[in-house]
Amino acid sequence: MQNYSLADTYIKPLDPAEHELALETKNLKVFYGDHEAIHGASLQFERYKITALIGASGSGKSTFLRSLNRMNDLVDKARVTGEILYRGLDINSDKIDVYEMRRHIGMVFQRPNPFAKSIYDNITFAPRRFGEKNKKVLDEMVETSLKQAALWDQVKDDLNQSGLALSGGQQQRLCIARAIAMKPDILLLDEPASALDPISTSQVEDTLLALKDHYTIIIVTHNMQQAARISDYTSFFYSGTAIEFDETRKIFTRPQIQATEDYVSGHFG
Repeated sequence: MQNYSLADTYIKPLDPAEHELALETKNLKVFYGDHEAIHGASLQFERYKITALIGASGSGKSTFLRSLNRMNDLVDKARVTGEILYRGLDINSDKIDVYEMRRHIGMVFQRPNPFAKSIYDNITFAPRRFGEKNKKVLDEMVETSLKQAALWDQVKDDLNQSGLALSGGQQQRLCIARAIAMKPDILLLDEPASALDPISTSQVEDTLLALKDHYTIIIVTHNMQQAARISDYTSFFYSGTAIEFDETRKIFTRPQIQATEDYVSGHFG
């Protein structure tokens, strides 16, 4: 694979007068011990849009995504510097209540990970932990979340069955429903369809397209066709650097950087 100059980048800024920003990073760096895994990423994410993060394995896209709701806090010897701006606050600050922040910035992981509990209890687990005890409110939360995740019609008559009894695609949509039960502003997804068959992948993609009416979505995907199908914006990561950011159609038809051109045309990855 060709070595590209990391000085060659194209990050198209979004004009705040024309694009409402949900989240923004400024010079975000991630270190694992002495190793710098992310090299000063400055990216903007528009509200109620889907942004895809693409790049080869090891390019840093998942590391960057996990930084956006402080999941790297859980990694030994990880350190994140720079700013992550949400609603005017730098949520990378030590003064931020991380657990409260994650109510606003939810996350769905690569492999479906429903709790070994009923469908109903999967959805209500977090709200109950935050003090919600009203059964009517919880019932409405379950129905609304499962409808938004396009799962309600399939499970509404058997909410007491284990979430583990569902198919892989259903389990992933249950995890999406569980994340949106807390009504976050932003939904982060780390390759949510990589373990799914094509039909389940299509159902998850349809779900995400419907959800962007209510949520800002940032998704890591290794599937370039998926990025092209569902995202409004795309950022290409290479060797820990956000090399290019632009509207998805431009990334896939008129990229500005040679590394991006080579990646989306299948020359490496």
